[in-house]
Amino acid sequence: MRNILLIHCHDLGRFLGTYGVETVSTPHLDALADESVLFEQAFATAPHCSPARASLFTGTYPQTNGVLGLTHEPFGWDLKEPKDHIAYRLKSVGYQTELVGVHHESRVLADDVVAGRLGFDHARTGGARDVVVDRATDALRRLSGSDRPFYLQVGFTEPHRVPSARDRPGVMGFLSDGVEPDVSLGHTVPAHLVDDDGAREEIAELQGAVKHMDEGVGSILAELDSLGLRERTLVLFTTDHGLALPRAKCTLYDAGLGVALMLRHPGNPAWSGRRVSGIVSHVDVLPTLLDLAGLPTPDGLAGTTLRPAVEAGEATRSHCFSQLSYHTYYDPKRSVRTPTHKLIINFSNAPRSMDPTQSWIHRSLPADLGGPTIGTSPATELYDLTTDPEELDNIAGHPEQSEILRDLSAALFDWMRECGDPLLTAPVAASRHQLALSAIQEATLTRK
Repeated sequence: MRNILLIHCHDLGRFLGTYGVETVSTPHLDALADESVLFEQAFATAPHCSPARASLFTGTYPQTNGVLGLTHEPFGWDLKEPKDHIAYRLKSVGYQTELVGVHHESRVLADDVVAGRLGFDHARTGGARDVVVDRATDALRRLSGSDRPFYLQVGFTEPHRVPSARDRPGVMGFLSDGVEPDVSLGHTVPAHLVDDDGAREEIAELQGAVKHMDEGVGSILAELDSLGLRERTLVLFTTDHGLALPRAKCTLYDAGLGVALMLRHPGNPAWSGRRVSGIVSHVDVLPTLLDLAGLPTPDGLAGTTLRPAVEAGEATRSHCFSQLSYHTYYDPKRSVRTPTHKLIINFSNAPRSMDPTQSWIHRSLPADLGGPTIGTSPATELYDLTTDPEELDNIAGHPEQSEILRDLSAALFDWMRECGDPLLTAPVAASRHQLALSAIQEATLTRK
């Protein structure tokens, strides 16, 4: 059995040099990618923290594992079965297990309670970058002294938005302690945003926060090497979901769901310096790690191991499914994505894009903002990702797209049934809910 070091961070999306963002300084993660298999089209199951992480660490969808919203107060969502966590599974077969930094996948409680519930021998949650690095390197030194394999889960808060005295009133930016804006390589404003002075100011801060996090990852990987653990340790890096920018985090667009995902498997050339272009989901991570560690895959997981795709060139999944239910307010949405198309079903009349900036004043604005307000969401959104990768042109109403709309609706409805989605049986609180449900039910009945 191999050691497993799983490093994750907040709100990164794919904003890394190795994913083509030329203006962000991420040399340590870029170097890790060169030694790993990098998944170019990996997606979260949710565009916000707790549900996305619950899927990552259990291999199940939020509707199944119970984490449909944030796990801290006043929200308090929790895993239905904490023993489904990867730490508990690994501890049960003899692994040493430790948690450092961000914990947000189950009910936020005292460290000793979190550890006991999820299967960690030790948990030291929270902390900014330097605290996390110190605790992670300390954990590596202690864990390396045993002949038992270890699972070390390390979570960075950066580049999450944080309150700072350097922000002007009404703005929460990315400038945590030790973070400075970085424009040394220029700016990269995502194409779904207006490229103006406000956006560039915000991107400069974001680039500084990502650089800051990257340096922390580099320190942990350097300690792993200095302890002689590289060849015995699987290293996986990912993030929870997309950037905390308008029309990204808290939406089911690719900007909210697309994630960095890379896995280094020393000693196996198939897992070195390669890129996989097919679509994969965070629910595939747990079965992949268990497979590479030589452990059986338990029943009930939504994902499948990625080993055949990497080592035998087999196709990855045909559909990725995602959901949003509760963040700061109830805004139920479901989506299905193929390599070429995306369908989003909106079950409420909420604003089209939930605001992830935690700010009264917005420095970045969506490129498709057509008036003074964002407007309410349509019941159905369909995008051709080959011609419209930024998902700006909703083609759901085009007659020539009816067959694609019907097939994706049926796939989405089947998935909702398979994972026991509560939206299928919840009391109808508004006409929108019944309208959206009827649309995909009808598509299933008329499917050829």
